[in-house]
Amino acid sequence: MRAIEGGLKPIIYERGKDVRSRRRDLAAINKEHIVNPESNYCFGEGGAGTYSDGKLYTRSKKRGNVLKAMEWFVDFGATPDILVDAHPHIGTNKLPQIITAMREAIIEAGGEVRFNEKLTDLKHENGQVTSIQINDSVWYDYDQVILATGHSARDIFYLLHNRGIKVEAKPFAIGVRIEHSQSLIDQIQYHGDDQNPYLPPASYSLVEQVDGLGVYSFCMCPGGIIAPCATDIEEVVTNGWSPSKRNNPYSNSGIVVSVSPQDLPNYKENDPFVCLEFQKKVEYDCWVAAGKTQKVPAQRMTDFIAGKVSTDFPKTSYQPGLTAVDLNEVLPDMLASRLRSFCSFWS
Repeated sequence: MRAIEGGLKPIIYERGKDVRSRRRDLAAINKEHIVNPESNYCFGEGGAGTYSDGKLYTRSKKRGNVLKAMEWFVDFGATPDILVDAHPHIGTNKLPQIITAMREAIIEAGGEVRFNEKLTDLKHENGQVTSIQINDSVWYDYDQVILATGHSARDIFYLLHNRGIKVEAKPFAIGVRIEHSQSLIDQIQYHGDDQNPYLPPASYSLVEQVDGLGVYSFCMCPGGIIAPCATDIEEVVTNGWSPSKRNNPYSNSGIVVSVSPQDLPNYKENDPFVCLEFQKKVEYDCWVAAGKTQKVPAQRMTDFIAGKVSTDFPKTSYQPGLTAVDLNEVLPDMLASRLRSFCSFWS
């Protein structure tokens, strides 16, 4: 949008499909456990944001013109409430239409949006990009390129490294997603069973230091769902989000451990991919533990603390299903031990 305001006509190459076409692949991963590496909850028009929660709040101090970004969302269909709410939230149900409207505006302004076109190579000279390759075949000459890799486009990082462009490992957070009934969270946060109908579904935020590393709740989704967000066939990844009314019977949150490259057992100095490889190993191990499908390895929190496999589960919003395991045996000990301590503190 900023480029268009400046009179430029951006060309967007999207490795995945448009919003409407993505829906078939999302249904396939939920119902048939089929992961399309190029079209899923992360890849496709709008990226992961199209089917994300739509939270417009961040702990990050890296802030640009936040109000301007909010106003763009309102221009394309978000409710004006997001301009004044302390923790603004659009809602998963509204985001696809907003992203589609943004695409239409880009095209109307003379820009282009090209789907099913994946960056597969690039050339550079003297610190300047000169051209990019799409789909292992066609080359285009450009001297200004923005890589919007997001969370899961690992292939781009390896490509940059192989082409002599410096990349480095950065601290990150990794963990599990916990789900509860929304009524339980309301009861705890509002101190009683009789919820005022004017109060919104309750949320929470928890932070604790465990053995020198931060452990905290992240992306808490009141009245939300958990969804399968793998981008590779041999991995299990989850995310959570809520519709605009946050009226589902479940709530969920990520519970994550802050990790620096130096904290990892496979740490090697000057290895830019130490964190990525650790992440990949965790996601692969979870896929194996759950039966090599998009079911997730799962455990009741009390059983996780006690170190025993759960014999039953309450209802869940996660459509592909659950496999009972002892997560203490699936997750690396540096994660499991800290998550276990955090859960003990929480309970």
